[in-house]
Amino acid sequence: MSDGESDLKRPADAAWQTAGRSSRDAERRNRLRQNRLYATGLLAAMGATYFSTYAVSDPGFPALLIRAGAEGGAVGGLADWFAITALFRRPLGLPIPHTAIVPRSKERIGSAVGLFIEENFLTREVVLRRLRDAQLGHRAVAWLAAPDKAPQIAASIARSLPRMLRALDNPELHDFVRRSIGEQVGRVDIAPVLGRLLETMATTGEADRLFDTATDAALSWIEQHREDIYRIVGERSRWWIPKAVDKRIAQAIVDGVNELLTQLHKPDSDARRQFRDALTQLIDELVRSPERRAQIDAAKNRLLSHPDVQNWLGSLWRNALAAALRDLEQPSPRTQATIEKLLRATAHAVQADPRALAQIEAGIERIALTIVVRRAEISAIVADVVRGWDERSMTERLELTIGSDLQYIRMSGTLVGASVGALLFAAVHLLGLVD
Repeated sequence: MSDGESDLKRPADAAWQTAGRSSRDAERRNRLRQNRLYATGLLAAMGATYFSTYAVSDPGFPALLIRAGAEGGAVGGLADWFAITALFRRPLGLPIPHTAIVPRSKERIGSAVGLFIEENFLTREVVLRRLRDAQLGHRAVAWLAAPDKAPQIAASIARSLPRMLRALDNPELHDFVRRSIGEQVGRVDIAPVLGRLLETMATTGEADRLFDTATDAALSWIEQHREDIYRIVGERSRWWIPKAVDKRIAQAIVDGVNELLTQLHKPDSDARRQFRDALTQLIDELVRSPERRAQIDAAKNRLLSHPDVQNWLGSLWRNALAAALRDLEQPSPRTQATIEKLLRATAHAVQADPRALAQIEAGIERIALTIVVRRAEISAIVADVVRGWDERSMTERLELTIGSDLQYIRMSGTLVGASVGALLFAAVHLLGLVD
């Protein structure tokens, strides 16, 4: 997917998330309205039942029992309605003390929520127990090792890389990279490194093989350019020297060089032993001689300060960015394949190494414990966030979240009140306390 398509997708995703929240709020609002209607309808039924019993001219025990139950239900329903309404607003808009508790207690609620989170969620024991039970490191590595995950992550990274690489393509960053590479290389004491490299080549035989390749190449070049050498010698000779003499001199030079190179090519020749001795001496000087190390470092610094080398160092960054961008524009970029292989290999390697898994889990725990150390600050942030909420919005949000369930309390209070009223009337009647 192109950058333009990605940009178009982000607002769509945001709109989809907003639509999702609105859909959930609408669902909660409908459920609250429905349950509130049920609770109010049940209360109204109790009131209608209570008043309808007075239409009976000579009420007997059943009518009086129904009246008592309806009266208790109406009282219980009204009491619960008042209590629940008082949580969020003033009942009937009347300035009754200790009502509209939620909007009037916003700061206290914020402090209580923050303190509750601090004391019950952000303790060391709770956090470590939850993390160890969850085994986040094991689960993350297992998730990454799944066959379909590495390609998805690599594709996502590959889609994001072009924009990041273009952001890195600016002159100031090029200059910074050039200076940084030059400074880092300038700090390296290159003489011991070069000495150890030559020592490794000498002990493994690579130096001899490299020398054989070089002498073979030199011999081949001389044979291919023998006539050119004759011509050059003739052009630079004195005018009065015969051409035949010039050619014999050139032949002698070429034959001498060939003989020297042939002797150098023989493993047991004196020339090859002299070469090995010179290489051994050079290695020793590079490792132990301060003078030779100073000469190498001075040559290195002169090379780094040369304008052409500086320009070359600066071009490394530009060329690397350009190569990466060209690759990412291909139908199947190698960069994406490399990232995918790296992710998959890392996941499998970590899975096979219990110590690495343990280190990942320990790292997650250390990160989590830094949060625990700052739990008081987190609690204060939560409290500040709650305090900053608009009273009306906070009240509406809380009512949408728990208001629907609170309507069941109204229904239960109505039914319990009706049952208690009927039971009390029946008990009084059975005890003969009333006619």
